[in-house]
Amino acid sequence: MKPIHHGSLALSAALAAALVAGCSSSPQPADAAPINAAPAVEVTSPEPRLALTYDGGILVVDATELDIVANLPLDGFNRLGPAGDDRHVFVSTAGGFRALDTGSWSDAHGDHSHHFAGTPALTDLTFPADKPGHIVAHAGTTALFDDGTGNIALFDSDELDPSGPRPDTDTYTTPDAHHGVAVPLEDGSLLVTEGDSESRSSVVLLDVDRNEVARTDECTGVHGEAVAADSVVFGCEDGMVTFRDGTFTKVTAPDPYGRLGNQAGSDESPIVLGDYKTDPDAELERPERVALVDTRTAQMKLVDLGTSYTFRSLGRGPHGEALVLGTDGALHVIDPETGDVVDRIAVLDPWTEPDEWQSPRPALEVQGHTAYVTDPANDELHAVDLESGGIRTTTLPHTPNEISIP
Repeated sequence: MKPIHHGSLALSAALAAALVAGCSSSPQPADAAPINAAPAVEVTSPEPRLALTYDGGILVVDATELDIVANLPLDGFNRLGPAGDDRHVFVSTAGGFRALDTGSWSDAHGDHSHHFAGTPALTDLTFPADKPGHIVAHAGTTALFDDGTGNIALFDSDELDPSGPRPDTDTYTTPDAHHGVAVPLEDGSLLVTEGDSESRSSVVLLDVDRNEVARTDECTGVHGEAVAADSVVFGCEDGMVTFRDGTFTKVTAPDPYGRLGNQAGSDESPIVLGDYKTDPDAELERPERVALVDTRTAQMKLVDLGTSYTFRSLGRGPHGEALVLGTDGALHVIDPETGDVVDRIAVLDPWTEPDEWQSPRPALEVQGHTAYVTDPANDELHAVDLESGGIRTTTLPHTPNEISIP
């Protein structure tokens, strides 16, 4: 095992941010007037951004320089998810899924791209939902799942354009409302969970006309999804279900209760990383093992980290490496093929998972060769170079909670 890296290259944050009034009077239906556009100018190179929630709003941060670009006030406990177009992030808030324009994007033109940057804005575009849940962008389509009604809104990810018309939206509603998820596929078909408020154990393949083609009912407590090379997986309370080459396959956990409720996949690897819990009666289980599921062989391997982690601790590196942010403060780098922990990068002081899942705790998000780690204890954001182990740090004006990259 390689030694722990101690990277530290602190950056001062540009805290003078553009304040954008982000509260509209009420959520707007998807066919309302065009959403408000953030003015932008063409720039010489990409200026990627990320979004961070805090109690009372959202920060938009330059992903390269770590400068704060905007501070957008928004009341309530808000959650984030990428919209699938490399520009917008959806905010799951009261009334539905609300589009946040990070104000930075690139347009491809043949063998080159044009890059733009402007002022971030919380737009007026809200896809109504009683209980906004999972957001999945896959195969050029974004799926928004409403846990309160079972309604799924589907649209072309690239059509979410502030300067143009609202995206055309297809909808599908599951037989019963439940905490579910939907995954669009390349051919227009749809993978969707089924269940109700009491239980859920089914994943169904629907064709383009939304007729049932195949199903599995062997995924007790189905929760979450991930996409790996040529596969889609769903977590269960007794393992995982994989969908590969048109077929569902059950991967059974070695324990009677082996819950893989959160997963992280990579296009670079056929192996999926999942959390792994074994106590069905625990109010708060702090697991120290993670699961690696090979979608080619339907085999599961457990890796003992020697430290606990949380549902916001999982990520994947640029080469498919599995990443886990431990409560020991280290970013654990795992070879998915062997299960070996090949590196540990010290990022944070040791920390303890809070009792309430909504409370801020360190969170991991990865873009390219950089792993972004929030540090609520110190109101900081760290950018970890996964190749060198070097770390850049900026101080934030608020305590971060969730993090998302468009």
